[in-house]
Amino acid sequence: MVFIMESAKEAITPGTRILQLRTEKRYTREQLAYMAEISEKFLYEIENNKKGFSAVTLLKLSQALDVSMDYIMIGDNARKYENEIVATLERFNPNNLENVERLLKIAYELTKGK
Repeated sequence: MVFIMESAKEAITPGTRILQLRTEKRYTREQLAYMAEISEKFLYEIENNKKGFSAVTLLKLSQALDVSMDYIMIGDNARKYENEIVATLERFNPNNLENVERLLKIAYELTKGK
C-alpha cells in the first residue's frame, strides 16, 4: 500500500514511516522488534516494504514508537491534529471534561453530513 504526501508528492509507505520513526528515536531494529513483540526479520521486511502487517502488529508498533496508528498509516497530519487536540483538552479543568466531551459530540452531530 503506497500513500502520497500532499506537499512533496513523494511516495511514502507505512513501512518507510516506521523506519523513519525508529531512526528518529534511535532504536535499533532489535530494540523495536523486541518492544513490538515481533521478529527482527519481520520488522526488516515491514520497513523495506516486503511484507504487510496485521492490525495487531500495527497497534504494537504504534505503542512501541509512541505514535498513533493513524500516524503510521497516513503521516504528519494525523500527529499534528492529535497534538493540537490534546494540548487544547489539557487546558481544561479535569472536572469539566465530561461537559467538553458532550459539547464535542454535539458539534460532531451538527457538522455530520456537511
